[in-house]
Amino acid sequence: MKIAIIGAGAIGGYVGVKLALSGEDVTFIVRGANLEAIRKDGMKLIMEDGTEHVARDVKATNNYDEVGPQDVVILALKAHQVDAVANDVPKLFGPDTVVVTMQNGIPFWYFHKHGGPHEGQRVQSVDPSGLISANIPAERILGCVVYPASALIAPGVVKHIEGDRFPIGELDGSVTERAQKVSEAFIKAGFKSPILENIRAEIWLKLWGNLSFNPISSLSHSTLVDICQYPLSRELAGNMMIEAQRIANKLGIEFRVPLEKRIRGAEKVGKHKTSMLQDVEAGRAPEIDALVGSVVELGRITNTATPSINAVYALVKLLAKTMEEEHGKVKMEPC
Repeated sequence: MKIAIIGAGAIGGYVGVKLALSGEDVTFIVRGANLEAIRKDGMKLIMEDGTEHVARDVKATNNYDEVGPQDVVILALKAHQVDAVANDVPKLFGPDTVVVTMQNGIPFWYFHKHGGPHEGQRVQSVDPSGLISANIPAERILGCVVYPASALIAPGVVKHIEGDRFPIGELDGSVTERAQKVSEAFIKAGFKSPILENIRAEIWLKLWGNLSFNPISSLSHSTLVDICQYPLSRELAGNMMIEAQRIANKLGIEFRVPLEKRIRGAEKVGKHKTSMLQDVEAGRAPEIDALVGSVVELGRITNTATPSINAVYALVKLLAKTMEEEHGKVKMEPC
């Protein structure tokens, strides 16, 4: 299949290398130093055990017009970066092009093909202007939950940390031929990619931890095990997760993992810095609204109180605002 990957960062690079080496026709749409590195040397993937794989037979460009229609478009950007490319994504569409969304948090399409009283409602915290929904029709979308962890360690070089699971699902829960083709391509590339009948339930399961541990870690500069083993922060994370669970339940979602087990799972990860903490330390705009703001919004929509989530959201948004205004980063330094 012809597959365009928008973004060649930690996840886009990882997915792209594996797909290309399995025989798919991969084009990276990327900018800057990453673009030059891929054009010159291909995209390199370093696995957990140190083995290296290089996908040299890939195309890389920053010009959507020269790519042409694709079978699959993988959106591998963070949620707050999608708006900037929304006008260009349709240039990659043919009659049957599928868009696989790999953003964390509540997706812009959440209520499309959802049914019930909220059918078609836009999640404004992740699509404030409606630009994304207008340019990426729900009919083209396959939802995807990203479980692997990896890091872009140099231009054109991704290091895989752990995980290989990319469950996908149609927004209406059906099992379609196109979903089967995408799943088969991912499996052929070495991923676990089951087709789920309720992709939203899987989104909530991952978000359950992200909406609490990510902002708490970025505010406290603490790792997952620190948050889970300190009684006050463990209680705060649990309260945020309880509030989110009430919202999800009102939207018809049941969690297949108990709350305490989810927290223990995060604790077992150990001294891991969340992606939001890494962004704060690097001076990058943290991914707040898709992970936290969207849950605040769904709380309002479902008339569910979210006092703990609201408080943490206000603080982490203020941190991001201060970082932007001061052109700075915040990092714990030994004294």
